[in-house]
Amino acid sequence: MSVLMLGAGYVLLGGLAGTLAGLFGIGGGLIIVPALVFAFELQGVAPENLMHLAVGTSLSTIVVTGASSAWGHYRRGSVDRDGFLALLPGLVLGAIAGVFVADGLSGGALGRLFGVFLLAVAAKMALGLGPRSGQRPPRRGVMGLAGGVIGGVSALFGIGGGTLCVPWLTRCGAPMTRAVGTSSACGLPIAAFGATTFIVVGWGEPSLPAGALGYVMVPALVGIVVASVPFARVGVRLAHRLPARLLRLSFAGLLAVVGLKFLI
Repeated sequence: MSVLMLGAGYVLLGGLAGTLAGLFGIGGGLIIVPALVFAFELQGVAPENLMHLAVGTSLSTIVVTGASSAWGHYRRGSVDRDGFLALLPGLVLGAIAGVFVADGLSGGALGRLFGVFLLAVAAKMALGLGPRSGQRPPRRGVMGLAGGVIGGVSALFGIGGGTLCVPWLTRCGAPMTRAVGTSSACGLPIAAFGATTFIVVGWGEPSLPAGALGYVMVPALVGIVVASVPFARVGVRLAHRLPARLLRLSFAGLLAVVGLKFLI
C-alpha cells in the first residue's frame, strides 16, 4: 500500500471518527481504536502489535482533539477546578499503570477485554442507564482512588475517560454540564501520560511498522487529527436532526457488533 493511499485512508478514518463522535456524543476512542485495528490489519501490522498500536495511537489523538474541548469548557466555567485537582494524581498514576497492564497482555487478550468493555458500554446505552446524582463530593483520598481507576481503565482501552468520569462526577454531586466539562479536562492528563508511556514501552519493538513511534503510529495520528475536528461539527449537526432514542440505540448496536467481533 502506497504512502499516499495510507495517508488518505487515515484522513478518511479521522473524518469518520469525528462524525460519529459528534453524532453520538461520545469520546472518539471507542470509535478510533476498532477502526485503527482494522486499518492496521490491512496494512499488515503484526497481530501481536495491533491492539497496543491502536490504543496508543488513539490516546495520542485525544491529546490534540481533546484540548480544544477542554479549553472551551474551561472558558465557559464548566470545569470544577477542585474536583479536577483531587482526581489528577490518580488519573496520572492510573494512566501510566494502565499502559503497563496493557503491555503485559498479549494482543489477543487485550482485544478480548476491549470487546467486553464495548459490550458493557453498549448495554448501558441500550438500556438508557444514566448516572445517579449525588449530594456532595467524597473525601480527597476517595477522589484520588477513583481517578486511578478512571485513568487506568481509560489508558488500557485508549479512551479519554468520559465514559467513566462523567458518571462518577455526577454521583459526586456535579450537575451534568459541569461533569462533562470537568471530564473533558480529565481526559488530557490521561491521554498525555498514557500516550507517552505507550511510546516508551513500545520503543525499539522490532516488529512495528515504519512510521511508528513506540506504540503510536504518527501518520495515523496526523491524519485523524486533521480530519476529526472539522467532521465532528458535521456529526453534531446531524445529531440535532435525528431522534435521540434512535441515535442511542444505533450506536449501542454498533458497539455491540464491534465488541462481539473482538471476542470472536
